[in-house]
Amino acid sequence: MEVTQLRRTPRLTVALVLASAVVLSGCTATNNGNEPGGTTVLKVAASAAVTTWNPVTSFSTEALYMGNVYETLIWRNPDGAAEEFTPGLAETWAASSDGLTWTFDIREGATFHDGEPVNAEAVKLSIEAAKAKGGASFIWAPLESIEATDEYTAVFHLSYAAPLDLIAASTYGSWIVSPKALAAADADENYFEEGKDAGSGPFTVDSYTPGSSVVLKRYDDYWNKDALPYYSIVDIAITPDAVTSQQMLTSGEVDLATNIPLANVKTVADSIGAEVRTSNSPFNFVALFNTTRPPLDDPMVRQALSYAVPYDDIIDVGAQGYGTQSRAAVPKGIFPYSDDVPVYTQDLDKARDLLAQAGHEGGGFDLVLTYASENSAEANFVPLIKDAFAQIGVDVEVRGELFNQQWENAKADPASAQDIFVLYYWPTYSDAGADNLWSLFHSSEAPFFNLSYWKNAQFDTMIDDAAVLSGSDRAAAQAKYIEAMNLLVDQAPAIFLYDTQAILVSPPDLNVGQFNENYPFTTFFAPITPAS
Repeated sequence: MEVTQLRRTPRLTVALVLASAVVLSGCTATNNGNEPGGTTVLKVAASAAVTTWNPVTSFSTEALYMGNVYETLIWRNPDGAAEEFTPGLAETWAASSDGLTWTFDIREGATFHDGEPVNAEAVKLSIEAAKAKGGASFIWAPLESIEATDEYTAVFHLSYAAPLDLIAASTYGSWIVSPKALAAADADENYFEEGKDAGSGPFTVDSYTPGSSVVLKRYDDYWNKDALPYYSIVDIAITPDAVTSQQMLTSGEVDLATNIPLANVKTVADSIGAEVRTSNSPFNFVALFNTTRPPLDDPMVRQALSYAVPYDDIIDVGAQGYGTQSRAAVPKGIFPYSDDVPVYTQDLDKARDLLAQAGHEGGGFDLVLTYASENSAEANFVPLIKDAFAQIGVDVEVRGELFNQQWENAKADPASAQDIFVLYYWPTYSDAGADNLWSLFHSSEAPFFNLSYWKNAQFDTMIDDAAVLSGSDRAAAQAKYIEAMNLLVDQAPAIFLYDTQAILVSPPDLNVGQFNENYPFTTFFAPITPAS
């Protein structure tokens, strides 16, 4: 069926450092609050570079800024919120019983920063552009057509049932853009690149100096007066180095920093009298076994190795304790995560017993493990895997490679590829069934991210059926996904290591909202206000 044709564009090493932690800290405000014309400045150090200002093709770390300038039809709320979604540019939405038709009622009175009205035609043109040439165009694979049935009603027709609410709330590929700007970008592919914007969000792009700074300015005509930003200016220094970012924060050069070394979080918090808060994030570490070659073609051997792994130690070393053990590569807080999915715990005696049952008493075989050398977390924790496997008689050669090289080598030929591929992964939108489970483990003749090369027809059927159900019956889809995840854990084509946590250093003089794992690359500046 068509759902099995979804593909993702590789993001390669994007945010290997950025996503290790999201840290918000410190704030100083002037006065005047959020009254139009008032001047309040928030100074920020952020590691997020800008690869493009085009909201259609954007698929990288500039998402930090995009989420403040552009809006989606609806927003996905953090795990545990009373409501799953918050209205955005759509006030209401509904799906047909078969999940094939979705209707969005666009709010009246919202305007783009160029003064054009937000209406159904703008929605139609924006999503059609995202499907045709978006950086995350593959998320729109279910979309057959859109029609603007009147000025403020957009109707989406799908070729198969899909969770369009999750897709429409994506941080990638779902921004609603002014039609005038879309036309200008069609005529000139560089139209956006000096920092022009055409969103409807609470901020506009006031200025941009490549590699140096982004300045956002409050959009005083923003439709949501209750959410009009307190800060009239957000002055962001692009600061890739986390230590430099920390120094800028502690010296008072900036009020807020989005990237502080994990090892220093508590020290920084103590130095400014802040509280450290942790939240879910969608980032996940997995170690994929090469299931095409002996002895890793035997599930019992893979189970044995899974029991040998020191999961708690890996979280302590790789994430400085800011992580939770992964359940079947579906990050906590992201659909279809479930606490009912089992996890392995380290049990060296059980690992040795399983190896003996599989005909490998005492181990006696060698494996090659590759990891992305630029990912400091992986570099820190892979020696623990090597040491643990040595205790059951399995020798591991560890190879650090630049991710591009590691990935290309793994895709070339499973017969000569690595035995274990350590991968850092996250879903493009808030559906780790259609992404993580499908991309990492669905059978494929030409592996993309299924670098375990695992093929299991029963698993394929389960997640294909669940993907279709997710568009019409989310609860039934969840149940089917849980079956699939239980099978995945049992067959162990990978070691499910840990989900990273987002870290918030919350100072006493600043009100900062809950981190939203559905928008991990975006720091939302509009909700930030002084505590006093």
